[in-house]
Amino acid sequence: MTRKLFTFNGGVHPEGHKDVSSATPIALMPLLPRYVVPLRQHIGAPARALVQVGDVVLRGQMIGAAEGYVSTAIHAPTSGRVVALEPHEVPHPSGLTDLCVVIESDGLDQAVEFQTLDWRNLDPSALRNRIRDMGLAGLGGAVFPSFIKLNPEGAGIDTLILNGAECEPWITCDDRLMRERAAEILQGVAVMRHMLGAREVLIGIEDNKPEAIAAMRAAAGGEVEVVVVPTLYPTGGGKQLAYILTGRETPTGGRSTDVGIQVFNVGTAYALYRAVALGEPMLSRVVTVTGHVATPGNYEVRLGTPVADLLQAAGGALPGSVGKLVGGPMMGFDLEDNAAPLTKAVNCIIVKHPDLFPAKPSALPCIRCGACARACPADLQPFEMYWFARAKDFGKSQSYDLFDCIECGCCSFVCPSHIPLVDFFRFAKSEIWERERHKHDADQARARHEFKDFRLEREKKEKAEKLAAKVAENKARDAATAAAAVTGGAESAADPEAERKKAILQAALDRAKKAKESVTPQNTENLPPTVEKQIAEIEARRAQADTRPEHEEGK
Repeated sequence: MTRKLFTFNGGVHPEGHKDVSSATPIALMPLLPRYVVPLRQHIGAPARALVQVGDVVLRGQMIGAAEGYVSTAIHAPTSGRVVALEPHEVPHPSGLTDLCVVIESDGLDQAVEFQTLDWRNLDPSALRNRIRDMGLAGLGGAVFPSFIKLNPEGAGIDTLILNGAECEPWITCDDRLMRERAAEILQGVAVMRHMLGAREVLIGIEDNKPEAIAAMRAAAGGEVEVVVVPTLYPTGGGKQLAYILTGRETPTGGRSTDVGIQVFNVGTAYALYRAVALGEPMLSRVVTVTGHVATPGNYEVRLGTPVADLLQAAGGALPGSVGKLVGGPMMGFDLEDNAAPLTKAVNCIIVKHPDLFPAKPSALPCIRCGACARACPADLQPFEMYWFARAKDFGKSQSYDLFDCIECGCCSFVCPSHIPLVDFFRFAKSEIWERERHKHDADQARARHEFKDFRLEREKKEKAEKLAAKVAENKARDAATAAAAVTGGAESAADPEAERKKAILQAALDRAKKAKESVTPQNTENLPPTVEKQIAEIEARRAQADTRPEHEEGK
């Protein structure tokens, strides 16, 4: 039964030029004396350098570890010595430099001991971590870390799509890979299916690649369906291919996983096969070298190979060339420096010639013809987005779903005024991202400042409360000490005086008694009245002293 295909709106038919490089088998690049390995070869955070100048490394040794969640590892392409860890030119539209590890080859090409992965019995999380450490990233252009895409994310993925459309003109690296290594690609697909739990696997290939279609069908057997799709640019876009094969439309601002679909490039599947079956990290990829060169074709190139060396392997650029293009003519960019190295994102190098790539005419005013809107495969309004992006009204541009633009270049391709529309959209996106970043940084700074103020105020309040408690405690203690001093002083002042008076009375009494005892008992009655009177007075005073209250005694 023939699968029903769906058709997305828009799209264009640029001239293919694929026969220029697709006729010959993939050639293996020879070992070079020097490699420049960027630590940023994927979307997300760059890898963290694990080596220093002077270190000796082996082929396949991790020289950069994944930093953060959206990141992946980087490995040495050959054995040798690290001679530099410095910024270097890289293939990027900005033309800026990036941190690279420069390795001087020892010519031995010795490798670390590779360990295969028992992917059928390994825990899925552990398997994804191993794939992360092997440096796998998408080879279709986005270079998104593969271990993240191999996570079923909750509800799971019911359909796995392998993208073999390769719709961009001039590029044929996926075509040759499917022709020559179909069995290995299918082994990688089996690992993907196992990790995602996909019920259905579809391989989409444009109808201008009959040899690749035949090879993949022969290797697939009956478990995987190879679907032939019409040649139309940009059929190779993930959202577009998913819609063509399943009829499921990716929601605005969403991803294909939102509708249960995950899409991988055939090159990524082949790299996954090498990782699990051979234990080899991502050290190389197939790159198309075409255009105005002596020997156009596809080459298996180690990552970190300078573009100048790759062009030399292809016979060198012919006289009259006017620059190099990284990627295809629809979505690629001009290469600023031939010393820039090959990365995981580079799938094609095109040497330009005026006959093949004539100079672009000067841009004219927009006539609002609507041709760009009719060609847009994402159903956007490019001319509206252009007006607001040009006026730097980025909020308005974003309201027209600017971030749904896949930057395929269809609008620029059909524009009769030759306006570089995609350049304006990239500019607007970058400005919005930059403003969002500044806003995020400002929000964080404000939050830190507010928390600092809160902390200082809290500490000030706590210190004041502690000080007030201490003062109250000291006052209470001083009051208690003063009261005790007053009471103790009164007692100490009263007691000695009372004791002195008592002692005086007692001494007087003792003298009187002594005088009485000196008289004989017979003559007691005849004591002189003065003695009797003295004794009576002393007894009375003593009795009065004994009955007087203590507080009066202290007066």
